[in-house]
Amino acid sequence: MECMHIPDGILSVPVWATLNAAAVPGVGWAVRRARQGLAEGHVPLLGVMGAFVFAAQRMNFPVVFGASGHLLGGALLSMTLGPGAATIVLTSILILQSLLFQDGGLLALGANTVNMAIIGVWAGWLPYRFLSNGNLRTLGVFAGGFLSVFAAAAAAICELRLSGVPMNAAIVGVSTAVFVATAVLEGLITVAVLQAVERLNPGWLRKPQGLPNRSAGLLATVSVLMMIGGVLYISALPDGLESLAARLGVASREQLLFAAPMADYEVPFLAGEWGRKALGGLAGLTIIYGLCLTVGRLLVRQRSA
Repeated sequence: MECMHIPDGILSVPVWATLNAAAVPGVGWAVRRARQGLAEGHVPLLGVMGAFVFAAQRMNFPVVFGASGHLLGGALLSMTLGPGAATIVLTSILILQSLLFQDGGLLALGANTVNMAIIGVWAGWLPYRFLSNGNLRTLGVFAGGFLSVFAAAAAAICELRLSGVPMNAAIVGVSTAVFVATAVLEGLITVAVLQAVERLNPGWLRKPQGLPNRSAGLLATVSVLMMIGGVLYISALPDGLESLAARLGVASREQLLFAAPMADYEVPFLAGEWGRKALGGLAGLTIIYGLCLTVGRLLVRQRSA
């Protein structure tokens, strides 16, 4: 599991089936919303931001109580792309992670989509939407990053409980502390990234309908560097949900429905660990960039038609 990615076998059939059914109209509504406001010049931004968030999600860092976390990116995407396009991009990342890298279950894809690409995105966007003007803007960005993680984590815990997983107050308390620490870091990282982009492009965030080549190139370069060099520093500690599952004694329920071609973000044909991880990450980076770009162009064409 990667922070909020639920694998197959953990949720009960009624829970994952209901969430799969709920995810379809949720993403469909996001598609309609994104199509209405998506301009031709906005399309490359989907690819750049999708690639950046994909790369950032690989960078696990230690938090508290022997657990790790990483950027989820729902708030960052919603603030730069709008919530509709953010849901589409994050859903594309989740699908790729499940099918290609065995990160998150296939049957649990609806749960992960609802938690991160719908709840997480909107929980991240609303504080920013209402606090984006005036002196409270930075607070709105931080609050959006914080709430995007905390809301997604709370939804995941509720789904585990609805699936019949027994929980006691001590375990929930420790796990809540892990998620709060991860949420704080999400808020700080979101603020830092947006401030860095705005230093290069003053006023851009108020109307992010495109990104100058210098800023797009910077984000792309950082994404590649994270995949090439950052993989050497990924924390080996269990992430938020993984540590929660271990404490609850349900980690053994995890099921693998199929063998993903690049499980654990590694290509299987290289001998060195660094080479396997770096090439696997770069492959994912390229695919998600192309996928988000393609989806964006299709939405623009549908609106024009």
